[in-house]
Amino acid sequence: MKNVKGMSDKVLAGREFHEKYQYDGKDLGAICKKGKTTFKVWSPFAQKVELCLYKGNDSEVWRKAVLAQEDKGVWSIAFEESLHGVYYDYLVVIEDEVIRTGDPYAVGCGCNGRRSMVVDLGLTNPPGFEEETAPPLQEEQIIYEMHIKDFSSDENSGVPKEYRGKYKAFTVDNTNGKYPTCMKYLRELGVTHVQLLPFFDYGSVDEAGDENQFNWGYDPLNYNVPEGSYATDVADGTVRIRECKEMIQALHANGIRVIMDVVYNHTFSEDSWFQRMVPGYYYRHKKDGSLADGSACGNDVAVGRAMVDNYIVDSVKFWVREYHMDGFRFDLMGLLTVDLMNRIQRELDEEFGKGEKLLYGEPWSAADSPMEEGMIPAVKTNTCHLNDGIGIFCDDTRDLIKGDAFLEKKPGVVNGAGEMAPLLIKAAKGWRDGGAAFCPKSCAQIINYVSAHDNFTLWDKLIMSMCEEPNFLDRNQKVIAANKFAAFIYFTCQGRLFMQAGEEFGRTKLGEGNSYCSPWELNMLQWNRTVEFADLVDYYKGLILLRKSLPGLCDKSASAAERIREKAVSEEGVVSFTVDNRVSGRKTSWEEVCVVYNTTGQEYSMLLEEGVWEILADDSTANCRQAVNELQVKVQPHSGMLLGKIVK
Repeated sequence: MKNVKGMSDKVLAGREFHEKYQYDGKDLGAICKKGKTTFKVWSPFAQKVELCLYKGNDSEVWRKAVLAQEDKGVWSIAFEESLHGVYYDYLVVIEDEVIRTGDPYAVGCGCNGRRSMVVDLGLTNPPGFEEETAPPLQEEQIIYEMHIKDFSSDENSGVPKEYRGKYKAFTVDNTNGKYPTCMKYLRELGVTHVQLLPFFDYGSVDEAGDENQFNWGYDPLNYNVPEGSYATDVADGTVRIRECKEMIQALHANGIRVIMDVVYNHTFSEDSWFQRMVPGYYYRHKKDGSLADGSACGNDVAVGRAMVDNYIVDSVKFWVREYHMDGFRFDLMGLLTVDLMNRIQRELDEEFGKGEKLLYGEPWSAADSPMEEGMIPAVKTNTCHLNDGIGIFCDDTRDLIKGDAFLEKKPGVVNGAGEMAPLLIKAAKGWRDGGAAFCPKSCAQIINYVSAHDNFTLWDKLIMSMCEEPNFLDRNQKVIAANKFAAFIYFTCQGRLFMQAGEEFGRTKLGEGNSYCSPWELNMLQWNRTVEFADLVDYYKGLILLRKSLPGLCDKSASAAERIREKAVSEEGVVSFTVDNRVSGRKTSWEEVCVVYNTTGQEYSMLLEEGVWEILADDSTANCRQAVNELQVKVQPHSGMLLGKIVK
């Protein structure tokens, strides 16, 4: 379906159109409860809208009914009966063309999202779900990024075969193996949040196909419905909903909050329910009329238009209310607007409590995209326009530590570029005093990380940049040391902490930098590596424990950087600073901590200030708490040291 005649982007984005058609009601979609079912759609160009009901996802039409036209482009019909479990779609007549479409506001769907589904959501709650709540929000947030299928596909996960790669894998509390895996492992690791790659219904996997299919899921089909390929039964549209809720409930029960990776910047195809219901409105176009492609996925959603923004805000709040989400990671946030992001945070804060829901995203796009007049894109250089509770992935810190994410051989400070060491003090302060091409309001906006699902894993990047003949599977002591040093640096920077699942046990994808549709065997977490790299796992565990006990580094206030005082050093390539670790009205173990980064190939000897000190982390061990008998310590080459000054 092409755009409606005469409805250019200028008209669709204009004030006159929105004054006539903007609908701010919260009742679009199919709402089924208390024995009644109401259908409402927004289709302002429609001449007629007809509802088709089906008893099964692949059955013939069971009943038909014509919707009544209301104000603001809304069409509706109500039934004095529960139609829970019934599938549906619409026949929409626009410019005399009959278009079959699903419901953009659907909360349920059939296999592969072909038809929408009526769901009484109260009937999908697992026992105790209505009463369950997230664990208390901790002072520090340590985010662990993970793909649902990666979590348990490995046979060494110990998860029953029928649950591997599924939502249900998270409900297996004890896998009874020789070493902890899955949920027990997460619990012992100590992370506070799990960020799950997209799990709303996406289009790149055939839900009725075999289990060998794999995709990251950045191609949304039905925004308000969980993906079916992670359910144990794809034929019944309620199973995916119930099992998704069970997954979240299980994570909460284990003290872990859940962040949803969301992709509101583009859709799987322009031939979406959006386009079929309101042709042209939901997508950006270039001046020549072709689709904008700032996402590099074929289309860009027209964020900045009133009904688009309403849809996204309502969708985010739906996932919080219905599925108890604790935060959102926004894919290609640079294609969204500052206004939208600030609105999302404001409305979440108002309803659920200030700062209760964590928000952050990628402050970039794949390419330029035309925005509505006056709109400010949520890119890194506009961080100062975002509310300080909205975080950005800090690629400045990432690339400083390990080197360029795209150029495999280009190093950072841990793998050869010691000349970049002076910038480490800037990173430690969350870039609050310059050093980067953006200006955060506070370090609360900084997401510190060295690896994510995109690009090379940290292990692979280090192997490729440090070894003439890369061998990704073997232990390499030099690379393990660099991995520890990388973790040490970003765990001692102010800001929020983010890590890719498996980073702490040398996760490898054999040098593949874009595994979005690679075999699941390449992507899965290999749980035996937690044993092979137990020393690295323990190092991360120690850093996590330490970080939670260092309020000077956990401080997210605008003045947090003032706690840091750079120390003079005698060696080029060495950076050292102290952090005021005191908190008013609260007892801490260390009144001050001292951090040293030694990027040189030589041992560095440093004199400490007067006081009683202990080493908290060094090149080999984290959370070690070794007494310092003399005021001079030696920091090993290519490593860091963290010391605490004991409160008298």
